Amino acid sequence: MEQLNQLTAAFSSAVWGLPLLILLIGGGLYLLVLSHFLPFRFIGHAIQVLRGKYDDPDDPGEITHFQALTTALSSTIGMGNIAGVAVAISIGGPGAVFWMWVSAIVGMSTKFFTCTLAIMYRGKDSAGELQGGPMYFIMEGLGKSWKPLAVMFSVCGLIGALPVFNVNQLTQAINDILLAPNGVEVGFTSNLIVGLVLVGITAIVILGGLGRISRTASKMVPSMVLLYFVSVVIILVVNIDVVPKYFAMIFTDAFAAGNFKGDAFFGGLVGGLILLGIKRGAFSNEAGIGTAPLAHGAAKTNEPVREGLVAMLGPAIDTLLICTLTALAILVTGVWETTSDNGVSLTASAFSEAMPVYGKYLLLVCIAVFSISSLFSYSYYGSKCMSFLIGADKKHYYNYIYITSIILGATTSLSAMINLIDGVFALMAIPTMTATIILAPKVAKEFAAYRQRLKEGKA
Repeated sequence: MEQLNQLTAAFSSAVWGLPLLILLIGGGLYLLVLSHFLPFRFIGHAIQVLRGKYDDPDDPGEITHFQALTTALSSTIGMGNIAGVAVAISIGGPGAVFWMWVSAIVGMSTKFFTCTLAIMYRGKDSAGELQGGPMYFIMEGLGKSWKPLAVMFSVCGLIGALPVFNVNQLTQAINDILLAPNGVEVGFTSNLIVGLVLVGITAIVILGGLGRISRTASKMVPSMVLLYFVSVVIILVVNIDVVPKYFAMIFTDAFAAGNFKGDAFFGGLVGGLILLGIKRGAFSNEAGIGTAPLAHGAAKTNEPVREGLVAMLGPAIDTLLICTLTALAILVTGVWETTSDNGVSLTASAFSEAMPVYGKYLLLVCIAVFSISSLFSYSYYGSKCMSFLIGADKKHYYNYIYITSIILGATTSLSAMINLIDGVFALMAIPTMTATIILAPKVAKEFAAYRQRLKEGKA
């Protein structure tokens, strides 16, 4: 296990270097400037689209705008928001949250472009079904000669979509909150039992296909966001006297790096803190990684820009709202300074501190719903990658690999799982961002045409 930890840590730090940082953040800033910050000025319109004002059941695609966003959000609003933020604060202190925000603001622009491309350049799989996603917009938008890039994304997607981190943290939460305090011996056997229960639940939903996944996600996601929001607001009200202090500290610590315990990057601790924040931000909202276009590419629409605008709301809900709530809960309760807990255990400590009797159980309910809904979406992403690589008739084989990996996630260490997924996400970002930057001028042109059609009442 120690060797596995070292191997995955070396892999993650090798791929998360300066070039990738420039590609994700520099590329996102380029997209922001290229669009003249226009997507942000269309947030009201994006909400109208999301509410179904422009839905047409006859449009090509499989699911509605709302189902596409909730399917994408059910994968991103998950352990990245609860455990990922806790990991960021335990290593980087309050300042890490600021750099997560930066990654989200830039990420909104990136999501707009990648998900618009997912509709603009939909391709057909071997069964003749319409499909969207980075591998398809690479092939349709850039041409057959770019196929190695599409294959790279799909191969990395097979691993990146495995649910090992989510399952690992859900298992840890069940052990820490439910089993250990009630005298149940926690170890390999208990982890295995949790893994097998999750296998059963996941199999029932994912073997039913995208329709069942999106219907389940569209019911679970809004309610879980509301429950989590209310829970954290209670924590903030209990500790209202220190909220302004810690909120200010997010800004001041971002440039002082006074609480950063990680490795220096690019000559300094602030560089290390920026890298940490952007890594955890990318993990929480997945902007530029390429998973969200797989869900948004299945939306029922003839207007690519509409889906891009809906997708753009993802990082705002995900990182700017949910991650900030988690961060403030951890900071105002002081557990980040008084405990050595990491990941989901740190967030659980914050809930217990503010709501001693029922807080941790409330968090467990949120974690269970967050994690299980994420399990459904990721299986769809992986099977789309499998379909692209070896044919639509064989994509169901991925579900069996996926279900087996749940056992792996439940019985291995946090550091190994988080480094593995971090590293593979980085490799997925390379083809996604490269193709998006090359095709960006076509999206800008499509956006201008869409605005004109809106003015004329033809969109």
